[in-house]
Amino acid sequence: MTGFDIVAYAGDAETDLLDALDAAHKGEFDHARELVKSAEESINLAHNTQTKLLSQEAGGQEMDVTFIMVHAQDTLMTTMMLKNEAKYFIDEYERLHKLEEQFASQQH
Repeated sequence: MTGFDIVAYAGDAETDLLDALDAAHKGEFDHARELVKSAEESINLAHNTQTKLLSQEAGGQEMDVTFIMVHAQDTLMTTMMLKNEAKYFIDEYERLHKLEEQFASQQH
């Protein structure tokens, strides 16, 4: 079940991160950052599950490499990468939003 747990946690995080990007695009920066925090919590749960498995294997327990475990690892790693990109783009959307506001105020 742990492979499914990792996929579920990472999937929840991915959804939060995509929603965060959408919120930032709309100018909802506080909400976007709240969603990133929620995603980080889910990523931590997935990572903790992964760490348990790694510790078990390092301790000599035989581990089967199943398709679900490969999928779980892939999902977690791509979600962790998405988190870093989302943080960057939220900051960039905010910077762009401020520049647009400055430009608009100068036009009046």
